[in-house]
Amino acid sequence: MQKKLIPLLFLLLLATLACSVFSDTAPADENILFQDDFSESNSGWDSAEWEDGFTGYSDGVYRMQVKVPSYDIWANPSKNFDGDVRVEVDATKIGGENDNNFGLICRYSGAVDAPNFYYFNISSDGYAVIGKVSEGDQEYISSEQMVPSDAVSQGNVSNKLRADCIGSTLTFYVNGQEVATATDTAYTSGDVGLMAGTFDVSSTEIDFDNFLVSKP
Repeated sequence: MQKKLIPLLFLLLLATLACSVFSDTAPADENILFQDDFSESNSGWDSAEWEDGFTGYSDGVYRMQVKVPSYDIWANPSKNFDGDVRVEVDATKIGGENDNNFGLICRYSGAVDAPNFYYFNISSDGYAVIGKVSEGDQEYISSEQMVPSDAVSQGNVSNKLRADCIGSTLTFYVNGQEVATATDTAYTSGDVGLMAGTFDVSSTEIDFDNFLVSKP
């Protein structure tokens, strides 16, 4: 079935934002703006555990776990990128049910209880969408609902996600195939990040690895 937007919108992850100690030394490839394989647990991402969820470093990956229905969480590396970026990650479902959502964030800004950003999500049962959060309120902008895509590998497997945020054009790729596109002019800069959530199911658990931000 097509995935409808959760009326509850986002429930904010109230985590302490750690200061990033990731090396700012320029990488060998001048097009790479930031990268993290999560082998070091002090590279700046949020870490928190509470009754309804968990985010943090775990055995060389970044893990996000949601333990209740209709709940979304996100995390950021405390960076700021002005202009166009390409964001990539390997995302693997390791637990919970397939009726979930998880993916990438770009152009994150605003107060922690009323953020603004674009998100690029898939579900483990084969759907994809681009969405927008405005002061905490969520809407889909690539389609009215999440739509099915054969590019998404379903179940407890890994998917390579890529989000291109170039000017007003937002494009989402899964395993090398374009799955969604949208046009929006609201946000032009900000942080990047990851997110995970549930719809009607009780839980999901996602591992992220090989996070990369580069010039498109």
